[in-house]
Amino acid sequence: MSARGYVCLLLIDLYFPEAGSLKAKRAELRPLRDRLARLGLSVAEVDHHDRWQRATLAASLSASQLARAHEVADAAQRLLDSRLSHGARVDRLVLSIDELLDAGPTPAAALIAPGANADSD
Repeated sequence: MSARGYVCLLLIDLYFPEAGSLKAKRAELRPLRDRLARLGLSVAEVDHHDRWQRATLAASLSASQLARAHEVADAAQRLLDSRLSHGARVDRLVLSIDELLDAGPTPAAALIAPGANADSD
C-alpha cells in the first residue's frame, strides 16, 4: 500500500531566561507561535503553563509529500534557532498515514468511536 500522506509532530521545549513573570513569557511566546503558524503548523502550548521561564509546544502538520513535511520541520527549527539565542530543543516524529493506521488505536484514541467528534458530549 502506498502512503496517502504524512503527519509531522514537533515537540518543542523552550526556555526564556529573561522572563520574570508569566506575562513576560507570554509576550515572548506569542510571536513564536504566530511565526510557526505562518509556516503551516498547528501549534498548542502543552506543558509548563504556570512556569515563568519554560514552555513546551506541540506543533503538527499534514503533508502530501514526505519532503514537504521535513522541509517545514527544518524551517521551524531554523526559525527557533534564529529567534532564541539559547536555542530550543525540538523532537520530531514524521509518520505516513498508513503507518499511523497500521499502528492501531492508542488508549486515548480507542475511547473515541470512528467518525465521532472528541469534543462533543
